[in-house]
Amino acid sequence: MKTSDFDYFLPEELIAQTPVEPRDSSRLLVYDRSSDKVYHKRFFNLTEFLRPGDVLVRNNTKVLPARLFGYTSNGGKVEVLLLKRFNLTEWEVLVKPGKKAKPGATLTINEELSLEVLSTIEETGSRRVKFVFDGVFEDIISRIGEMPLPPYITEKLKDKERYQTVYAKVDGSAAAPTAGLHFTDRLLKEIEDMGVEIVDVLLHVGLGTFRPVKSDDLSEHHMHSEYYEISEESAEKINRAKREGRRVIAVGTTAVRTLESAADENGFVRAVKENTQIFIYPPYKFKCVEALITNFHLPKSTLIMLVSALSTREKTLELYKTAVEERYRFFSFGDSMLVL
Repeated sequence: MKTSDFDYFLPEELIAQTPVEPRDSSRLLVYDRSSDKVYHKRFFNLTEFLRPGDVLVRNNTKVLPARLFGYTSNGGKVEVLLLKRFNLTEWEVLVKPGKKAKPGATLTINEELSLEVLSTIEETGSRRVKFVFDGVFEDIISRIGEMPLPPYITEKLKDKERYQTVYAKVDGSAAAPTAGLHFTDRLLKEIEDMGVEIVDVLLHVGLGTFRPVKSDDLSEHHMHSEYYEISEESAEKINRAKREGRRVIAVGTTAVRTLESAADENGFVRAVKENTQIFIYPPYKFKCVEALITNFHLPKSTLIMLVSALSTREKTLELYKTAVEERYRFFSFGDSMLVL
């Protein structure tokens, strides 16, 4: 299967630049695979398609305000983007312009934060760096960092909390798990009150999410690595649902990648703390996940390939064509789709 098989036409004006208010007023395209029916709803109508006993699995990662601005020893301006933490002081980062980030260089962010470039990571062009700071690193970043919005969003975000889910808990992502942005506390309570079990897992989203697939042959694409966790408690809840024949519904492609990375051939997951490079595309057979809530993704991206694996490539492209015709909003701050 080829990357070009997952292309589609998207008018630029349908790329959402700002989130809607309230969160759950976004539109929801529902595709029921068993009946082959499509419904056009609002996200707050989600409960119409859930049933008691369902398990809704969400990713509780929190986006770091990971975009930092500083300068070199010569006074040149640089932009530093946090990607992945190795230990208390060392990170993988992107530096622009890269020529100012040679091994041994020192970059200053402000009077309380600086970094030394340790090495170049050849595969991605990113850098391994060591931060020097006085105080608590997370506190410093939360004060001085900016949200790392995707490149297709050109408007400045007025409230950086709008690029976090309402249940975001564990710092570490370079991008939001955007399918979760539609949930409100009120809707989550309504879902729980109807007997749906909500289970948290963790996957720290890396910028590889936005990197294009460069090879046209999918078998040659090297997937980025992301850290994920499933606790003993979450694994037991998911496995109990599988034993009892209840549906496991993933909130977003990151929850899918987490569950499928940890699942055995019977769909049971293990408690785990490790990295995954799982690449899901047709004709992948899902082991754990039975339904998916997701946003509309970029043409030829690994994310639209994952969604296509849950139904078919042809059906997914047909649904995207419908979404374009119905003027749905696309990408991170856009509308959503439920595939049942």
